[in-house]
Amino acid sequence: MAAPGWSDRVRELLRRMNSFHGADSFKDLCLPFMVGGQQVGYVPQAVAEHLHQYPAVFSVSQGDDTHAYVTLNKQLASYEQRTAAVEGVFKELRAQQAFPCLKEWRDELYNVMPCFFDTPLFSMERAATPLLGVKRYGAHLNGYTWKNGQRYMWLARRAMDKPTYPGLLDNLTAGGIATGLSVRETLVKECQEEACIPTSLAAQAKAVGTISYTYEGAHGEIYPECQFIFDLELPEEFVPQVGDGEVQEFYLWPLDKVKEVIASSDFKPNCAMVALDFLIRHSYIQPDEEPHYVELVEGLHRTL
Repeated sequence: MAAPGWSDRVRELLRRMNSFHGADSFKDLCLPFMVGGQQVGYVPQAVAEHLHQYPAVFSVSQGDDTHAYVTLNKQLASYEQRTAAVEGVFKELRAQQAFPCLKEWRDELYNVMPCFFDTPLFSMERAATPLLGVKRYGAHLNGYTWKNGQRYMWLARRAMDKPTYPGLLDNLTAGGIATGLSVRETLVKECQEEACIPTSLAAQAKAVGTISYTYEGAHGEIYPECQFIFDLELPEEFVPQVGDGEVQEFYLWPLDKVKEVIASSDFKPNCAMVALDFLIRHSYIQPDEEPHYVELVEGLHRTL
């Protein structure tokens, strides 16, 4: 049997990154996570069973399957009360080694809200977010330059000691949006820390859109994510430098090589999606030449 072609491999990548929407998903078995009357996530059954142990923080309704849900105790009325109470629960579950994802604890808080610009209802540890299926946001940078009339893209190789996806290819810089930071502040911070890109240069990055997807983790976690995408044209003479150690090396590759590696297992999956979005937006992939063009575009923008 012939090996799958480029289109088939990329389509499979997009299906995996949107597995929560797939026919084999456990989405129908999850309980909506409600805070202040608004849904902010999905709770897997296995997680809900643990949350039953903490009635002072979490309330798991006893309705039928179509009306059951998880919410926070109504006594937790403020942002500060909710944040502290939720953190206490997940620190205890971490100590119990209840869920593998909690081994990646980073002491980094993410805002929880129905939509990005809504007032945050509370904040929670980044590593615990997939247990409540709350949406995470990040900022990713496509850094590119021109050589002899041809466009080249800078890619990063993740350090081998990264807790997630060690050693895989990544966008030039990327990072999650932590509590207290704006989208652009996150981008500039990551540019400085990961690739030593000066603030004056990083400030020239252009916001060009988002990609969205939701996938299921190997242990039943739920990862709804939205990445804010920026493009930055870099001077030909600029060379990124390893900064905080999260990257081990940088590569400058022509777009045909970038296109090929998108479809390989060597690229961090969501970062491959960011690079794919770049190729589509810059007309490197054309609708009259790529038979699955519509499916590729749609696969980059699947929201809950």
